[in-house]
Amino acid sequence: QVQLVESGGGSEQPGGSLRLSCAASAHTYSYTFWGWFRQAPAVEREGVAVISDRSSAIKYTDSMKGRFTISRDSAKNTVYLPMNSLKPEDTGMYYCALRSSYTLSMRPTDFDLWGQGTQVTVSS
Repeated sequence: QVQLVESGGGSEQPGGSLRLSCAASAHTYSYTFWGWFRQAPAVEREGVAVISDRSSAIKYTDSMKGRFTISRDSAKNTVYLPMNSLKPEDTGMYYCALRSSYTLSMRPTDFDLWGQGTQVTVSS
């Protein structure tokens, strides 16, 4: 069973940057999309960015577009999310997930396997 491990979260001031990583413990051949999601307290989990297994398809939530960049390193079986120009509203738990279907989706319910998350806090 594949496990996903997120890292790179922490506390940062507004305008700062963080780089999240998500590493898979085993091969992910049966999965077609990797996604980053976030969940703030008392808020539903929302999609941040999604990338296909071969990096041919990428989608961002509009509020993150231009500030966050999703990328995949196939050799390391890892997905990254550098986050720039951080805002207080970016605070939340960030999760990595895998989807086995062949259609691109940013809905959390469409993803099959989840990591434990890494906390991001943006405040002055």
